[in-house]
Amino acid sequence: MSWRSSFRCSKFRHVFGKPATKEHSYDGVPITRSVHDNHYCSANPCFIAVVTECAGGGSFLVLPIHHTGRVDPQHPRVCGHSSRVLDIKWNPFDDHCIASCSEDCTVKIWDIPVCGVQQNLTQARKTLIGHSRRVGLIEWHPTAENLLLSSAYDYKVLLWDVSQEGAVLRYPVRVVLMPIHHRYPSETLLLSVSFNRDGSRLAVTSKDRRVRVLDPRTGKILQVSSCKSHRASKVLYIGGLKMLLSTGSSPWNHRQIVLWDPDDLSEPLYEEDLDGSAGVLFPFYDPDTHMLYLAGKGDGNIRYYELSAEKPYISFLTEYRSLLPQKGLGLMPKRGLDVSVCEVFRFYRLIAVKDLVEPLSMIVPRKESGIFQEDLYPMTAGNQAAMTAQEWLSGINRSPVLMSLKPGTRVANPYPETPADKGLVRQLSWFQMGPAVGTVPGADLDLMEEAFLEEQLAYQDAKYPREVSDLSGWQPDETQVPLWSYCCTPHCCEPAERPPPTTESELLQAFYRQQEEIRGLREQLHQKDVRIDQLELEIKNTRNNMRATF
Repeated sequence: MSWRSSFRCSKFRHVFGKPATKEHSYDGVPITRSVHDNHYCSANPCFIAVVTECAGGGSFLVLPIHHTGRVDPQHPRVCGHSSRVLDIKWNPFDDHCIASCSEDCTVKIWDIPVCGVQQNLTQARKTLIGHSRRVGLIEWHPTAENLLLSSAYDYKVLLWDVSQEGAVLRYPVRVVLMPIHHRYPSETLLLSVSFNRDGSRLAVTSKDRRVRVLDPRTGKILQVSSCKSHRASKVLYIGGLKMLLSTGSSPWNHRQIVLWDPDDLSEPLYEEDLDGSAGVLFPFYDPDTHMLYLAGKGDGNIRYYELSAEKPYISFLTEYRSLLPQKGLGLMPKRGLDVSVCEVFRFYRLIAVKDLVEPLSMIVPRKESGIFQEDLYPMTAGNQAAMTAQEWLSGINRSPVLMSLKPGTRVANPYPETPADKGLVRQLSWFQMGPAVGTVPGADLDLMEEAFLEEQLAYQDAKYPREVSDLSGWQPDETQVPLWSYCCTPHCCEPAERPPPTTESELLQAFYRQQEEIRGLREQLHQKDVRIDQLELEIKNTRNNMRATF
């Protein structure tokens, strides 16, 4: 009988979690105290959004991704909801567009300015009114632009096209699930949703704790799990391996992970009991490395696994441990990772007990970490949509448009271009995350910069009214001063003494330097009475000294 080692060789078996220092975390964030089983955090390469606690209404905080350190308690927020915010999601194809849902029965679409939220944002670009009870889940379509799924406690699951005209949308483009004959079946009250890679299938878990696979265009239920030994709470499509993963509990209240065949949910492919904790397990999957991360609500640890298409399907690698429990986790898209240090995944842990948002990087140790590692970063899903909403609704399925994470590399879109009218926000996002220096000819770069600034001024003129009392809008000069002689910050309208920054890092440094100057001026303003008393005392002492001399 031959001996077979239980050790499995893997290049990810030494992956370790590296938490950010407090200076590189987001401190002083009043994280929401809601008990809804959502993440309350969403991130992209430009911004991070966190649902916050507030007295009356609902709000969330949007910070530039590099704005780390202590957060001002009076920092402006997005506060247009009249009740508590339950979920937020960034548009995968627009880094300046975010969706939010709330207990006020609405879903809102927000446009975030290029320089961040400078004042409280109360006017949403779109308001979706189709639910009669609180909306608990929202999810963007992975390949078609402007398609948003919403699920509420009125037992309705709706699909919206947010590119439709009008500030208020009352009619969705598809009704995926809804009550029939005033009956409210438990399968239409969703706990979790997940699209497959091309968005042609939708996996859900419901109040009856079963896993279902739907056709999102028609709402037809294709598969239903019948396993009584697993009560599912969260579900996730495993892209590339043609599997589903669900987390939940066993009849003995042990936390479980289960793998399914999405074409046959009669029996699970794999079951494993983890522990006896009560917190919900959030699954995260990286299709590029086939790594699975499990993080429990209220836990301080995150487990890593590696998945494969062959038995035993799942292999435990290791885990990250912390003494601080997490309330939720945000996830950075792959295009926002630091490839120079072999970072393959990044979480943003919400630590409510300390009002702290802590970035946690998953790093593969390599001897030469400064070199781009081809085996760690294959082609991955980018920020370009594969098709329009109308194309998807007509029955077309397309895989995501892939991009390379290697600096200075661009990959052409294999699909026909979507309509050119994508708004300035999309162009600003491309400008910030565009090709590396040296890949664009000088003449083309000048034309791009000029077009960029002209469209930026036109966008700001349309968005911010020109009033003398309102300094938050753009005030373009009518003289023939070159466009580059003006700063890009909405609160600054004077000609600059030096040319503006040419790179994103220089722009961020200038922005944060200006914020520090503003804080210093505010502190001086608050101390004006004390300073006046000091100066008066100095004048009085000087006069007394002069009198004593004469």
